[in-house]
Amino acid sequence: MSTLGYGAADMGTQDRLTPVVTVPTWEAVARRTVDVTLSALALIVLAIPLLVIALVVRWTSNGPALFQQSRVGLGGRSFTMYKFRTMRTGVGDEMLKQLIAAELRGEDTSVDGSYKLDGDPRVTPIGAFLRKTSLDELPQLINVLFGDMSLVGPRPCLEWEARMFPAEFQPRFSVRPGLTGLWQVSGRSTMGTLEMLHLDLTYVRTRNLAGDLSIMIRTVPSMLRDRSAK
Repeated sequence: MSTLGYGAADMGTQDRLTPVVTVPTWEAVARRTVDVTLSALALIVLAIPLLVIALVVRWTSNGPALFQQSRVGLGGRSFTMYKFRTMRTGVGDEMLKQLIAAELRGEDTSVDGSYKLDGDPRVTPIGAFLRKTSLDELPQLINVLFGDMSLVGPRPCLEWEARMFPAEFQPRFSVRPGLTGLWQVSGRSTMGTLEMLHLDLTYVRTRNLAGDLSIMIRTVPSMLRDRSAK
């Protein structure tokens, strides 16, 4: 694993960063215990549905069922994140880069209440369904089990995204990224990048086991209510 150079989000600008709450050792151990236990149980219980989804992805479009991508995690270190593939193979992310850059400039990029790419031509039909239901994220239970991610935390961002984020949001990398988080239960696709980043800072400043449990409980109902996910 490597630690990224962040440009504007320089890791040496600690005096400008939002203070991070120090977590007691017992709480860190308890959180990791919960992560390992629940992710392992979920992988066992969901083994057949995961296999079915993988087969459907393979049968409906060319390419592997699992998509592997380098993301930025704890301390700015990169790791390989797993998802079910929702896009056609061989496509780039220039459209997404332009969208994120515009949102970080404060521009309103929403379309019909959603801040995600509208009518993204890269997404397959089954991929659109997996994204709307967040089923594409389930393989990240493996990342949680391995310790790259936690069940709750900021979403793991792309390496080029991390380099674009202003320095004030650097504290989001002081905790493990999460399978779910405050952003997912607070509006998800109806929120732009800057709003998401501010929620990340709120989570880092206030995180505790009770809050994480509350987010986990709220995640499924929030997904069922959210019709804007893309």
